[in-house]
Amino acid sequence: MRVAVSGTHCCGKSTLIDEFLLAHPDFTHEPEPYTSLVEDYGEVFAAEPSPEDFYRQLEFIIARLGRYQPGARVIFERSPVDFLAYLLALNDAQRGEDTMRLIERSLGMMKDALQPLDLIVFLPLKSEDDIVMSDSEDPELRRAVNSRLAGIYNDGDFNLFTSHGPVVLEAMGSTAQRLRMLEKALGGQLAENEAG
Repeated sequence: MRVAVSGTHCCGKSTLIDEFLLAHPDFTHEPEPYTSLVEDYGEVFAAEPSPEDFYRQLEFIIARLGRYQPGARVIFERSPVDFLAYLLALNDAQRGEDTMRLIERSLGMMKDALQPLDLIVFLPLKSEDDIVMSDSEDPELRRAVNSRLAGIYNDGDFNLFTSHGPVVLEAMGSTAQRLRMLEKALGGQLAENEAG
C-alpha cells in the first residue's frame, strides 16, 4: 500500500505518521520533500518559501513515488496535491512571480503523479484548531492552503481523481481517531487488492 498523508502545515501529519509507524513498522517512511532535500541533498530554501521552492518539492515527490512498485508498504509525508495547493494559495495571494506558469505545469503532471498512490489521507484543519502557531508559520497561508486542498479533495476542483486514481480519505478528529480511520481504510484496500 502506497499511502500519502496530505494537509497544510501544522495540521498533524507528522504526529499521525509517527503513531502509524509505531503500529506498522513494516512500512517505509518517506519524509517531507523539504526535509529530504535540505538534510540529504544539501539544498537551500529561502526563509519565505517561493513558488519555485514548492515546484521543486513537487518534482522531488513525483520522482520518489516512482521508486515504489504496487504492493510496496510506504507512507509519504505529503502528496503531490499539497504542492499544487501551495502554488494556488500563493497565486491567490499574489505572492511570487510566474506562479501561474508553475501551476499550469503542475496540473499537467498531476494525474500521472497521483497514479502510484493507493490512498491519500487528507487531514483538514479542525474548526477548533488548537495548534498554537507563531506568525512566522504564516497562519494566513496555512488556512489558504487548507481551503485549496478541501476544494481539490472534497469539491473535485481540477478533476484530478479518476476511477483508477487513489482513494481519498478525509480523516478528522484526534490523532487516535485519525489513526483508526487510516487503519480501517488500509484494511479495506488490502482486502480489495487481494480480491483483485
